[in-house]
Amino acid sequence: MRVVLAMSGGVDSSAAAVLLQQQGYEVIGLFMRSGAVEETVCATTASANPLPVISAASHKQGCCSASDAADARRVADQLDIPFHALNFKDAFGRIKDYFVDEYLAGRTPNPCVMCNNWLKFGKLWDFARQVGAEKIATGHYARIVDDETGIHRPRLMRGPDPAKDQSYVLFGIDPDILSRILLPVGTYTKPEIRDYARQAGLRVAEKRDSQEICFIPDQDYAGFLERYRGTPDNAGDLVDTAGNVLGQHPGYHHYTIGQRKRLGITFGAPRYVVAIEPETRRVVIGEKEDLDRPALTAHRLNWLVDDVPKTFRCRAQIRYRHTAAPANATIVDEDELRVEFDDPQSGITPGQAVVLYDEETVLGGGWIST
Repeated sequence: MRVVLAMSGGVDSSAAAVLLQQQGYEVIGLFMRSGAVEETVCATTASANPLPVISAASHKQGCCSASDAADARRVADQLDIPFHALNFKDAFGRIKDYFVDEYLAGRTPNPCVMCNNWLKFGKLWDFARQVGAEKIATGHYARIVDDETGIHRPRLMRGPDPAKDQSYVLFGIDPDILSRILLPVGTYTKPEIRDYARQAGLRVAEKRDSQEICFIPDQDYAGFLERYRGTPDNAGDLVDTAGNVLGQHPGYHHYTIGQRKRLGITFGAPRYVVAIEPETRRVVIGEKEDLDRPALTAHRLNWLVDDVPKTFRCRAQIRYRHTAAPANATIVDEDELRVEFDDPQSGITPGQAVVLYDEETVLGGGWIST
C-alpha cells in the first residue's frame, strides 16, 4: 500500500519512514515548505515517474529551513524512497493571517493546530490522491485505533508517552480522513524513537526538537505581527480587576492571559495578565487566583466520534501542556459548547483550543471564546 509521509527533517518523521518501510508500505516522502523559497526544478530520488521538486534556498526563510529540507532529503536517499519538496507559501499565508487576526482580536492563537487542520493533513491528503496513495502519515505522537466492529470511524487516542503526547493538536482534523491516517511513532516513547533512528544509521537521531512557533523562531510574536501587518493602534490602559488605572501599555497584542513578565509596571508581588479587552483596549492585571475560572464556552466545534450526547462527563484540556481536568460538557447548539470544571482551572484563554477526552480517546473540541 502506498503512503505519503510528511517529512520535516526531524527525528520523528524520519523514524516514521523507517517504521513504515518495516511494515511493508511503499513510502513517498513530502517536505512541506511553508515560506518563500528560490524555486528550481530538480529530479526526485528513487522514483520511476519523477515529479518536479521545489528545492530549498540556501538560507533559512519561512517556517522550514534549507537544512531541514536537506536532512529530509538525505533520509529519503538513505532509505531509497521517492522524495518531493513542495512550496505551500500561499496556503501557509492563511495560517499567518489567522495568527495576526487572533492577536488583534485580543485572543491567543494556536497556529500549530491550524497548521495541522489546513496544511499538514489537508494538503497532505490532496497530494496523496494526486500520486495514487491510499494513506498519509506524520510523525505525531498519538494513536489511531480502528473500530473492530467496523461500525464506527477509527478513534484518535493519546500516545503512551505523556511528555510527548500530541493528540491535543490533532483534534481539528477532518474526521472523514481518520481512516486514511497512519501515526507510526504514536505507540512509542521519544527515547525509543531516537533508538530506532540510531539503529537505522540516520544522522538526525540526535537532532533537537523545535520548541518555538515555526514561522517565529525568535519568539517575538508582537514583532512578527508588526512586521507582517504594521504596528496596530491598540495602546491603552493597564488596569486592576476593580478597573483602577495602573498605567499604560504600548498595545494589547504584546500580552497574553497568564503573562507575568514584561508587564511594564513593577509590583511588590507577582501579578498576571488576567484579561484582555480589545473593545476598550484595556489589559487587566490581577493576582494568581484571579486567573481561576470555573467554566468556559467554545465555538467552531469539531467532533471525531459519532453520536456525541448533549451532556456528558469528560476530561477537558485547555492548552498543550495542561493536564486534562474532570468536567461536565454540554452541547448548547451545533456550534457552541459549555464546559464546567469540577475544580476551577487557571489560565483559560480565549483563542486556545479546548479538547475533550473520554479516558484516552479524543472526543473532539472547539476554540475557547469566553
